[in-house]
Amino acid sequence: MKKRLISLVSALVIGFGATLAAAAPAEAANPAVMLTIVYYDSPGKDTGSNASLNAEYFGLKNTRSYALNLKNFTVRDKAGATYRFSGDFVLRPGASVYVHTGKGTNTSVHRYWGRGWYVWNNTGDTAYLRSNYGTLLDSCSWGRGSYKYC
Repeated sequence: MKKRLISLVSALVIGFGATLAAAAPAEAANPAVMLTIVYYDSPGKDTGSNASLNAEYFGLKNTRSYALNLKNFTVRDKAGATYRFSGDFVLRPGASVYVHTGKGTNTSVHRYWGRGWYVWNNTGDTAYLRSNYGTLLDSCSWGRGSYKYC
């Protein structure tokens, strides 16, 4: 009887572990928040005007069916330029937010980094999205062009 009980418990533990292992890749493939686009080469010449800076941006989307607070989530480039969502910023289920490089008035859809020069390299770069705990949630890399759907 004792051997049967141990065998049954072992089978349940192995089965449960296999279920968790099978679920992990699906969640990793679809993070709660993901990069959707990086527009890294604003149209026209790189003059450094606020309008030109704001034409450089990245987009994030909440893929969950519930609201997420992005407080202290970060997006950075290879060189370490980092945008941090400061204070409470709640992204509704299925909603997107676009973070522009230049200055502007923050809304629920458009945020502004407030930088005086461009962040994303036109010849290739990578955007890294990290949670408030520093966990890498998503990344998006590109070469030459103007924008990249992630």
